[in-house]
Amino acid sequence: MKLALLLLVSCMTASVALAQLTVTGKVTSGEDQSEVPGVNVLVKGTASGVITDANGSYTINVASS
Repeated sequence: MKLALLLLVSCMTASVALAQLTVTGKVTSGEDQSEVPGVNVLVKGTASGVITDANGSYTINVASS
């Protein structure tokens, strides 16, 4: 019984891990295309987000749908 439960949890964990995408990008100014640090980048409809680094770059994991 314990082995069956462990296998079930392992399969569920693997499917959740596979349902993630990594999105990367860079936020730039519309005026002069310079990088913009410290910008909040949010996943629409969620509370997930990150802040751009000193170069305006970000990486965030999102659920694939």
